[in-house]
Amino acid sequence: MPKAKRSIIKIDEEKCDGCGLCVPSCKEGAIQIINGKAKLVSETYCDGLGACLGECPLGAITIEEREAEEFDEEAVEKHLALDRHGLRPRDDTPNPAPLACGCPGSMAKTINKSADSQTTPMSDQKSELANWPIQLKLVPPNAPYLKGADITLMADCSAFAYANIHRDFIRNRVAIIACPKLDDTEFYLNKLKQMMEINNFRSIEVVMMEVPCCQGLGQLVEAAASEVKSKTHTNKTIIGLDGSL
Repeated sequence: MPKAKRSIIKIDEEKCDGCGLCVPSCKEGAIQIINGKAKLVSETYCDGLGACLGECPLGAITIEEREAEEFDEEAVEKHLALDRHGLRPRDDTPNPAPLACGCPGSMAKTINKSADSQTTPMSDQKSELANWPIQLKLVPPNAPYLKGADITLMADCSAFAYANIHRDFIRNRVAIIACPKLDDTEFYLNKLKQMMEINNFRSIEVVMMEVPCCQGLGQLVEAAASEVKSKTHTNKTIIGLDGSL
């Protein structure tokens, strides 16, 4: 395609840590994670409007004026159609499984377990859940159980990966779950700010998975606390895909 001088994104690979937070913000699918770095996969997919700018916590994405191929809306539609049907590889590894949204945290993996881990008795384990609802979108900001509480804000997947989630993170705490990748993060930011202002939490434990996009949950808590000037003690725990801390 012919080139013309226009606005287009520039990615500083030295700053980029491959967290993937920029990927879902680009509705045209112009950005993918390749070899652990965000890449502009085609100039024709980038409209130059910069919806991805505010998503990078390291400031690795900027807008520049340069000679570039024109934005092609028809090409974008075809590109997105391939992605929706899982027909476009998102990595340069041999025959990779398609990744949802190009995020490395969505790569298909098999987690091998030892034989003894599959025979652990479950009869003596009990639920420690003491509040309802637990989904951040549904929790009323003025729920009585939030006042002065110790909060555990968990990524949705963490309860499935960490076997002792009830004993170690839910017992004597208020449990709340959220997904920073699939849910409305702007809504969650405002909700967390409101909850912090009303309830004067004693502490917040943020439990996240090791995949890069999950770190957005901790960033949401930090941003909310900063905006409302909350001094609530906050701790972060990262769960490995194999269930390790």
